[in-house]
Amino acid sequence: MAAKKNHSDSKYITPISPGSVGMRVGAGVLVALVFLLPYIIMLLGSFKSMAEINRTPPTFIPEEWHLDNYVTMWGVTETPLPDNLLSNIVIAFLATLLTLVVAVPAAYYTAKYRFPGRMAFLFLVLLTQMLQPAVVVVGLFKEFMSLGLGGTWWAMILINSAFNLSFGTWILHSFFASIPKEVDESARLDGASNWQVLWKIDMPLVWPGIVTATIFTFTAAWNEFAASLVILSSDPSKQPLSVALFSFVGQYQTRWQYVFGVSIVAIIPAIILFALIEKKLVAGLTAGSIK
Repeated sequence: MAAKKNHSDSKYITPISPGSVGMRVGAGVLVALVFLLPYIIMLLGSFKSMAEINRTPPTFIPEEWHLDNYVTMWGVTETPLPDNLLSNIVIAFLATLLTLVVAVPAAYYTAKYRFPGRMAFLFLVLLTQMLQPAVVVVGLFKEFMSLGLGGTWWAMILINSAFNLSFGTWILHSFFASIPKEVDESARLDGASNWQVLWKIDMPLVWPGIVTATIFTFTAAWNEFAASLVILSSDPSKQPLSVALFSFVGQYQTRWQYVFGVSIVAIIPAIILFALIEKKLVAGLTAGSIK
């Protein structure tokens, strides 16, 4: 019976011709090239000399490969780029960590408990997502200067955490809310406390959501520009690479080979992070789409 059923079901399967597969692969490669071409040009440009970059008509493949560009670019500015790279790593890592430390308990409590003002709280959290650091950067600058935090890493860590907290809270709230309450009740009947239910029962179930919040928060903090330009203006050595990049842009000339090189270095950590947790990220983005 099973064999007969499988045989009858096979008539509903539409075979894919080799030509159709080739067209799909070709279309996929074309789309990939459209998105990757700017990065390829940037990578090849980082190995050119400034004279070759400014040549008309421009060349696509470097006529002479200047591998030393990636060595000399670290010391050609007044502010050493290693300091800027360290700032990027410290600010993005700690901002992401602080966001998760606050967002996880907040999302858990709002998803599992009903309390007065719950909807108002969630609305205020959502409202902060509508603001960007560039809109309130002047007020933030004055506030951190009055607190003695102007020009410090902590200022940017707090700013990045605050403006990414709403996203982390909302996405984790939906994950915690999707866990059946019977799961928590069973754990409590076995003697688990609220913290044990959160860390040992619910956290493994919402891991895709945590990964999603992590990657988006880290990327946003890594690429932040407007607030860093103003808040860290008093100490250029603490500015991230996104701001330090403009030290290669002058009034009369731009050293594009170094701009391209620093840009390539700046995107490598994000690429590595995506590669490490890509599977969990996809699971987090598609969770809840099928019941």
